Amino acid sequence: MRKEHDFLGELEVADDVYYGVQTTRAIENFKITGQTIDPDFVQAFAKVKKAAALANMATGRLEKEIGEPMIEAADEIIAGKMLDQFPVDPIQGGAGTSVNMNVNEVICNRALEIIGKPKGSYDIISPNNHANMAQSTNDSFPTSIKVCLSHKAKKLTASLDRLATELEKKSVEYKDILKMGRTHLQDAVPITLGQEMGSYASSVRRGIDRINHAVDGIHVINMGGTAVGTGLNAEPEYIKKVAETLSEVTGETYKTADNIIDATNNTDGFSDVSSAMKTTALVLIKMANDFRLMASGPRCGINELKLPKRQPGSSIMPGKVNPVIAEVLDQACYQVIANDIAVSLGVENGQFELNVMEPVISFNMFNSMKYMTNAVDTFVEKLLIDLEPNKEQCQEWLDKSVGVVTAMLPHIGYENSAMIAKEAYNTGKPVREVILEKGLISKEKMEKILSPKQMTTPGI
Repeated sequence: MRKEHDFLGELEVADDVYYGVQTTRAIENFKITGQTIDPDFVQAFAKVKKAAALANMATGRLEKEIGEPMIEAADEIIAGKMLDQFPVDPIQGGAGTSVNMNVNEVICNRALEIIGKPKGSYDIISPNNHANMAQSTNDSFPTSIKVCLSHKAKKLTASLDRLATELEKKSVEYKDILKMGRTHLQDAVPITLGQEMGSYASSVRRGIDRINHAVDGIHVINMGGTAVGTGLNAEPEYIKKVAETLSEVTGETYKTADNIIDATNNTDGFSDVSSAMKTTALVLIKMANDFRLMASGPRCGINELKLPKRQPGSSIMPGKVNPVIAEVLDQACYQVIANDIAVSLGVENGQFELNVMEPVISFNMFNSMKYMTNAVDTFVEKLLIDLEPNKEQCQEWLDKSVGVVTAMLPHIGYENSAMIAKEAYNTGKPVREVILEKGLISKEKMEKILSPKQMTTPGI
């Protein structure tokens, strides 16, 4: 054990850990979720700390003898090392101070080890004086959230892009499968299964654009604002430089906010990202539920789609198979929507110069991105790739439908079309048969009018 102290007193810390006294206090104080800091968030924080050290070295405030081993330690974290050294609960009081100090302590103790000094020798390399130089939790924490969200958003949009691509493939594959369109859950007019798949792909593409636009908006940072955005203890040169070094470290463009005080006390940019995910979740739920309905039955439902059989559907009913993959996409998206409520409450509950609810905001947003990414990947891999259409059933419903008579309106008029529809309903005869019986139009012209392309493509 080693002894470390802060202004509250002294504590013993296990000598084999890289975190220190303030992390130890947080472990004891915050036992909320049973989880630890998201590894992506830890690595994002390390990038912010590296950028800050580089900027402080550039201004001459931080000596290279201290800054270089700190950067080396940060690089190790970025590379995925020491991720078990961040045991703090993600939901915590203090606006994220415990996370910030956890990162500061690990970087400093590893830097001390690199130069051959004992952990805890904070008179040489200090978590507060050096790792936190020209910073506060109030600028480093939200900036790290933004870096992490940008990283996670790339994974999410890549998964959504794969989903859209697979749907687009199905739209081509199913382009000639005519089926009954439905409105109000009632028969409407024909549509192709390919057109339906294409519409889902289009809505997913829109979700990607929505998320990307929102994430672009949070590449404005408040680094150098320190405690309340006024820049206390940060040189103007550092404030200008740190956005440049963060851009270099991350490979993305970050800019210092025009109004750093605003960027410190307002977190509406996070609400934009969360809202974009929520809206995309709504689109995914609608799509998943359409798949469930089209696969319903199979003998006593719509049965237009054959979903891959992934597991038995009942502990009591032999042979039952449920649409579990579509169901799990639904449920993951429900959680994204619930998380958005928590984010919204967190965003509106900042007071004066700081929003202290950033821990719960970030926790829910990180989870939303993870849940949606995993659920979308599952949907593509376990359902969409091996999806099969039931062409025979699609045709059977089409033959039984009266909705196709709508295509005859421009050719035989509304009154005649209504008469045909009524007789088809009353007799159970197919619409085509009734049309021919009435002699209102030739068979050849009828077949052309009721062809898949004619009914589903304007101007054909």
